Amino acid sequence: MNTIEPVFGIIPTIQNYDWGKKGKDSKVAEFAPGAGICGFTLNQSAPYAELWMGTHVKSPSGVIDRKQNLTQILTENPGFIGHQVSQRFDTTNGNLPFLFKVLAIGKALSIQTHPDKKTSEKLHAEQPTVYTDPNHKPEMALALTDFKALCGFMPITRIAEYVKAVPEFNSLIDSSISEQKAVLKKLFAALMTADVSSIATQLRTLVARYQRGGQKPLEEDVKDLVLTLNEQYPGDVGVFCAFMLNFVRMTPGQAIFLGAGEPHAYVEGDIMECMANSDNVIRAGLTPKPKDIPNLVSVLTYTPSDWQKHMVEPVDITPRTRKYDPPIQDFTVLQVKTQKGETETHEAIPGPSIAIATEGSGRVSWSGGELDLQAGSVIFVGAETKIKFTAGDSELVVFRAYVTA
Repeated sequence: MNTIEPVFGIIPTIQNYDWGKKGKDSKVAEFAPGAGICGFTLNQSAPYAELWMGTHVKSPSGVIDRKQNLTQILTENPGFIGHQVSQRFDTTNGNLPFLFKVLAIGKALSIQTHPDKKTSEKLHAEQPTVYTDPNHKPEMALALTDFKALCGFMPITRIAEYVKAVPEFNSLIDSSISEQKAVLKKLFAALMTADVSSIATQLRTLVARYQRGGQKPLEEDVKDLVLTLNEQYPGDVGVFCAFMLNFVRMTPGQAIFLGAGEPHAYVEGDIMECMANSDNVIRAGLTPKPKDIPNLVSVLTYTPSDWQKHMVEPVDITPRTRKYDPPIQDFTVLQVKTQKGETETHEAIPGPSIAIATEGSGRVSWSGGELDLQAGSVIFVGAETKIKFTAGDSELVVFRAYVTA
């Protein structure tokens, strides 16, 4: 077996989902050349939705200058994951606890949630072709550009205001609403299971009213969202979720966390996304893919709140490194910004990490060597490895996801 350094370049994989931004407008396509993806040729009319960095069985990353993929390298070198992390998480066969991604969102993703660990195991056992792994999927979205999303149930009083103000919405649900979770669940279930023809009829009426300028003051904030979602997914019940879920507008550097059972839909923008190593999604709207409304209604938390509840406030741990630490143990993300010629040292972490350069150029070095970085370069860093980032002729920006015991 050839020895390998604890820091090495990896090759992410691209997912060309229909909702992805197209051609050069996509951050995924922008990063692909620097990522060393073999045979990549830009197709301006093709969607480039996600860049995956990790060991998920669906699409494990490759390793530069190696025939083995990342999963195989980590299976042969378990010390790169670290004993402490392997004691806490299932790292069998080189499995990393987290999956790191870049998302470039051109049109809205589905109204969805992610199951907790127990539910994931059950769904995977019952429908392994739909729910492809037994893991949970808490996730954090960190904005690279201006970013819009639907995120968690809005406060119950706000939903009640929409129930009164929007007759097309009111007609589809039981308008008796209180602060009890059971009632919120009943309301959401009624909307999700409303008659398809009634949904289409009420959406046509709603859209026509908005297009002729008939929106009420309360509706101004969601008018454009409703029109956009209906244009992308005509007649879909998910459009009405604009009256139940918080509409979030984020700027670069802001982040939100979504735990198990939180309803959400990413609408537009480019983000870094980190999650537990899973691809389990329960969908109920804004999608051509199969919907699983009974399971979605069953697993949601029904905890209404302002969207700020979901925000992850970063902490500057040095002048050049910012830490995003969500309330789970599966992952943490660092943002590193070094100006021209500057360096930033990260002491050894007792767990594995994956980092991607998103702006500029430079290099990463460790006791055994160094690697050049450019926008799109992705590296793996083994446990207990001290590294140093050095910017080249311009600012170097790196996002690094890691897990510790």
